[in-house]
Amino acid sequence: MNYKFDGSKVFFTSDTHFTHANIIRFCSRPFKNVEEMDETMIANWNRVVSENDIVFHLGDFCMGGSAKWTNVLNRLNGKIYLIIGNHDMKNLRQSCSDRFEKVAMQMYIEVDKQKIYLNHCPFLCYGGAYRDTWQLFGHVHTNKNNTGIDAPRLEMLFPTQYDVGVDNNNFTPVSFEQVKAIIQKQVEQFNKKIDKAVEL
Repeated sequence: MNYKFDGSKVFFTSDTHFTHANIIRFCSRPFKNVEEMDETMIANWNRVVSENDIVFHLGDFCMGGSAKWTNVLNRLNGKIYLIIGNHDMKNLRQSCSDRFEKVAMQMYIEVDKQKIYLNHCPFLCYGGAYRDTWQLFGHVHTNKNNTGIDAPRLEMLFPTQYDVGVDNNNFTPVSFEQVKAIIQKQVEQFNKKIDKAVEL
């Protein structure tokens, strides 16, 4: 695995949809307007991410042309790796790709010896899914009151998968240590369900 990172410097996020006014209504985001949304997410990002940290953004970064992307990127801390989301292709063709450390459809990385598969969408079949490889994803805009079309399908995911999107994480990037704790808890809960099922 070529991409190995120090966990103390790694963060994950997805589906910021900077400058996308309609996402507030689509996902019931708690903002009055797009300016408030963008300013809140930029402030949250820079509060937890320093200049030398690494952020893996798992897609749907920003709407609008390259000028809007550049304006947002100029204000964000950290070295950003972008996993392409379904809303990103057009803007990447407008010469924004050189602003990222790497742009890819997917990545396998290792953080503190933990293998992680990164993709914009959740998958049931990916390399290492049946072993110890996590999958981090976005796209589905998980939140506490998720009743969308994807809600029933998300129940089929492995406990080693997690939605790092902003709607699921207080509109803030999550650290590797936070993700590690969340996945450990999900695995524990999954194992308890299995144990109960076996007892029956």
